Amino acid sequence: MFTFVKAQAASLVASGVDFLVTILAVELFGLWYMAGTVTGTISGGVTHFSISRGWVFNASERSIPPQIIKYFMVWNGSLMLNASGVFVVTHYAGLNYIFSKVLVSLLVGFFYNFIIQKKYVFK
Repeated sequence: MFTFVKAQAASLVASGVDFLVTILAVELFGLWYMAGTVTGTISGGVTHFSISRGWVFNASERSIPPQIIKYFMVWNGSLMLNASGVFVVTHYAGLNYIFSKVLVSLLVGFFYNFIIQKKYVFK
């Protein structure tokens, strides 16, 4: 249970980075919301890997290349789920991209990221 709590804390920090970069990319730099979503997701992914490896799953003593490869494979799925989910919810439900991103990020985080990272990437 403690690992789950730490994983959620790491996800919260990574999501903060993700959302900050997304909003800055869209609102400050004028990028299309999908480009901002992808940029934010990349930033959040790098942040999350760093925190998860060392603190959440205590896997920093293991070799980093296999972890990066596994994480990248899982993260690509997360990127696809997040980007397509944000597009679908924003485009078809008519929600603001920020609300869409919150909804989709929560769903992907709970039902995809944590489970696969615990069982596959950092086991």
